[in-house]
Amino acid sequence: MLILRSSGILMHISSLPSPYGVGTMGKDAREFVDFLVRSGQSYWQILPVCPTSYGDSPYQSYSTFAGNPYFIDLDKLEQEGLLEACEFKDIDWGGTSEKVDYGELYNKRYPVLKLAAERFLQAPSEAFDTFCAENGFWLEDYALFMTLKNMNDGLPWLEWEIACRNHDSKALENIGEEKKDDILFWKVLQFFFFSQWHELSAYANERGIDIIGDLPFYVALDSVDVWAHPELFQLDGERQPVDVAGCPPDGFSATGQLWGNPLFDWNVHRADGYSWWIRRIGYLCKVYNVLRIDHFRGFDSYYAIPHDAPDASSGRWQEGPGIELFRAMEEAIGPQRIIAEDLGFMTDSVRQLLKDSGFPGMKVLEFGFDTREPNHADYLPYNYPEHCVAYTGTHDNDTVQGWFTSAEPADVALAKDYMRITNMSDGHWDMMKELWASVAELTIVQAQDILGLGSESRMNTPSTMGANWSWRALPGVFDENLAGKLNYFTKIYGRDA
Repeated sequence: MLILRSSGILMHISSLPSPYGVGTMGKDAREFVDFLVRSGQSYWQILPVCPTSYGDSPYQSYSTFAGNPYFIDLDKLEQEGLLEACEFKDIDWGGTSEKVDYGELYNKRYPVLKLAAERFLQAPSEAFDTFCAENGFWLEDYALFMTLKNMNDGLPWLEWEIACRNHDSKALENIGEEKKDDILFWKVLQFFFFSQWHELSAYANERGIDIIGDLPFYVALDSVDVWAHPELFQLDGERQPVDVAGCPPDGFSATGQLWGNPLFDWNVHRADGYSWWIRRIGYLCKVYNVLRIDHFRGFDSYYAIPHDAPDASSGRWQEGPGIELFRAMEEAIGPQRIIAEDLGFMTDSVRQLLKDSGFPGMKVLEFGFDTREPNHADYLPYNYPEHCVAYTGTHDNDTVQGWFTSAEPADVALAKDYMRITNMSDGHWDMMKELWASVAELTIVQAQDILGLGSESRMNTPSTMGANWSWRALPGVFDENLAGKLNYFTKIYGRDA
């Protein structure tokens, strides 16, 4: 992956301003693209766009292939004659202009989208038939899965009646006939999503902005991926996970992190030439211009925790597929533009895998000042390789201003000395300038950091639930003054690719 010296901004679609409770692929998304252009940026990085499930995390989705219906722009549906203004513009979507209320969205968004889908299906387009045919390999199972989930009041598929839980073809055939209108509804929502997504992507690309998307390494247990293809995962005879995913104890957590995702059965994947992975990566490389693969180290070795363990301390490392998977991928679909998230517990074999893949890895500047970690200096700019993507922080980190107040005093003192900070209120600019000045080919900063926001705008705090994934930017904050300032520094540091 060859990258000209350039820069970009991390801003998830859900965080865009919008009068409808959550960011969408409408006017505000295009205005953000325009802001990126005026700022001299080349990349817009987002989080996974797949549907969120319990906990609202885009990394725990019902489907690795589907798009999030919340991001469908209602104004666009009105323009197409599928909605009336009175049907959505006066709804109280809950939350505030700075926070998403996912509970209100769940209760109120789908009835509005159902109105639009019913009108669309009165005269479905040829493009819809084409979309269904081209995406049938995931769309059929997804639409059926979501229909069954609604029939079961949202319960996880492991709690459905046994025939549906076990994907019995006769039972599913009967439900498919009985609930064909519901199944069509879920297909139409995906058609709406990807039609708008491709329009937004084209708008960005035509203006010189590439979109970096995200591929979560693991999939959720309560997902169509596991329900429809249990053979790909380490499950027992009752389709329960044998072991689950997580990470070991470290300086951040004495008991590690227990994620709970089912683990892949790599022997099965290897036996059929990694076809599921090749299809997944190839599909997402068409959705995005550049694909960031989360938890890249899991391809080298992964942490397996007994499914009934109370925490992650009893886990053990198991061998992953290694470079074999990526060689099979490149042979099947050719070289792809991929960023490897190589953060976390690193070993020589993980470093070798990254080198063999040729993908740029990641550096996080905040980590460079974490004196609890013996190798923290690896994340300081004087140690960056040119072939990497460098961040102030990711969606899992505090904002820069938040970090200044939440980090250990000794770490903050080190950062102040290293970056020659004299005014802490402008410290986020000092950290971003340090990043932009580095040799890293590509640098990405969070939208919260260019706005100088604190911990209240943090996107995610790992191993916590209830307050994550909800931050939204206020209307008007991405203004001409901010664009001009960003553009100035982008040129100073030679990142106006």
